[in-house]
Amino acid sequence: MTTTVELTRFKAARTDELLAARPAMLADFAKDRAGFLNARLVRLPGDEWLDVVEWRSPADFAASREKGANLPGIAAFFAAIDALVVAEEGTRED
Repeated sequence: MTTTVELTRFKAARTDELLAARPAMLADFAKDRAGFLNARLVRLPGDEWLDVVEWRSPADFAASREKGANLPGIAAFFAAIDALVVAEEGTRED
C-alpha cells in the first residue's frame, strides 16, 4: 500500500509553544481529518522544523488542506510557526 506524505519545512523560534501545542494538534487531526495516519516532527538546525505527515490518499491530504486551522489545537500549533520554508507532497513507496 502506498501512502501520501506531506513534507512541511518551517521556521519556529518559540520551541516551548510549538511543542506544547503539538499533542492537541495531533488529537484534532485524529478526530477531524479522514485518512490521517501519523505525523513525525523533526527538529533541524537554525529554528527550522520538518513535519512529516502521512495520509491514506492524496484526496485525504487535499481535504485536510481545505479545512486549514479549523480546530483550536490545530490553530495553536499553526500560530507557533513563524514562517513556511517549503511544503511538498510525495508518495511513500516502501
